[in-house]
Amino acid sequence: MNQKTIVCIASEFKGNEFIEECSKAGWKVILITRKDLLDSPWAWTSISETKIVEKNATVEDYIRTITNVCGAQKIRKVVGLDEFDILTAAKAREHLQLNGMSSSYALRFRDKLQMRNLASKAGIPCPEFTGIFNTDEINEYLETARPPWIVKPRTEVSAFGIRKCETKEQVWQVIASLDTRNTWRDHPSQYLIERFIEGDVFHVDSVVYDGEVIAVGIGKYGKPPYKITHHGGVFTTSTFDYEDPDRKRLEQLNRHLIKSFRYEKGVTHAEFLRAQETGEFYLLEIACRVGGAYIANVHEYANGFNLWREWAKLEIEDEDMPYQPPIYRQEYAGICLALAKVDFPDTSHYKDPEIIYRVNRPKHVGLIFHTPIKSRLEELIRLYTERITDDFLAIAPAKEHYDDQ
Repeated sequence: MNQKTIVCIASEFKGNEFIEECSKAGWKVILITRKDLLDSPWAWTSISETKIVEKNATVEDYIRTITNVCGAQKIRKVVGLDEFDILTAAKAREHLQLNGMSSSYALRFRDKLQMRNLASKAGIPCPEFTGIFNTDEINEYLETARPPWIVKPRTEVSAFGIRKCETKEQVWQVIASLDTRNTWRDHPSQYLIERFIEGDVFHVDSVVYDGEVIAVGIGKYGKPPYKITHHGGVFTTSTFDYEDPDRKRLEQLNRHLIKSFRYEKGVTHAEFLRAQETGEFYLLEIACRVGGAYIANVHEYANGFNLWREWAKLEIEDEDMPYQPPIYRQEYAGICLALAKVDFPDTSHYKDPEIIYRVNRPKHVGLIFHTPIKSRLEELIRLYTERITDDFLAIAPAKEHYDDQ
């Protein structure tokens, strides 16, 4: 029997829909995850085998585990489900000589400095930035770029590890502080400096096939992720107005970005900032993965396609099962999500019929709303931001790295 086998690396609990889709198509799914995540509600009926690594496992530990799997069976695909697993999967493919994205190519979706250099060369606006390598170049940048600035990690995700600086002295203090840590991960050269721009942040989530964007969901964050991470509050995002002229601008920027990065097949999660002062759009980041915070679910209710499932279909397509693009619809959905001050928050008293999904995760409270009416979604997001704040909200200090969890 010519069994098709795919290995899914998951250093965080996510990607059940991806796993289910692969299994439904007849693929054998092997999950490689951390020992401490085994109690998570994985899609066990779709998983044929599970291999575990320790919580602090290195990239090499994951590759060794995958290589050991190869001793007993032939692997066709290796996929990383979390942001931190993308490079691990790429290195595993290189080690096993499997087809797929290389680690050097994957870095353009992980390393924000490389990302900005590539985008800038393609004419895509980015906040003024510089790498932290040469003292004279840094001083020249601080003389020409308008403050405030942020010092941010090149390869972390979301807003973790970002420091906002109002003065040149603060920038140099941050650099000096990083240098004293004496770890390569925290070496100043692993960071970049860019101008902090006030504005609204949008996410553009795409399904890409043969280098073309064939389905896209666009959302607008209530507060920029930076502010939620550093100051707390209720995270919200909702479908961006289909009639707003800026939607077309975002779609065009996103297509140009993906073409410039020569991305051929998969999913992407891009974030753009619209400057409050000028209305101009700037690239914040692009990743070749599904966005977090239940964004895939929001787009599924609004636009009729699930990014996890589309990604799986793209990964496993072949002559026997060619890829078919999803049917797209234009409705509205949004989410309110927050850390809860109780272990298992009870939201049964929230009874609006537009509540279509309730997040079931310890210490979290979250609701997804679905409606064909834009104004009703705005009303629900506003109402439940206030209700969740009053009923459940807990504030946790910002973490610099996911390692701290």
